[in-house]
Amino acid sequence: MKLIDAGFGNYVNCDRVISVVSPDSLPVRRLVQDAKNAGRMIDVSCGKKTKSVLITDSDHIICSAEEPETIIKSIEG
Repeated sequence: MKLIDAGFGNYVNCDRVISVVSPDSLPVRRLVQDAKNAGRMIDVSCGKKTKSVLITDSDHIICSAEEPETIIKSIEG
């Protein structure tokens, strides 16, 4: 099991992450809102602006203050 840093000392299992996307588009914002209403959203941004959204295979949505490029580099290396 490989853990990646999602920001502010929070770690996510890399094997469970399906996608890392930017929260700017309307479909992603809708996905985050639906997950929040269903209790499947995890916010690890610690009050900062959400810069990336991690989508997991368990339909959980993780909002992070880290840039998507930074998270992808953590996954690759």
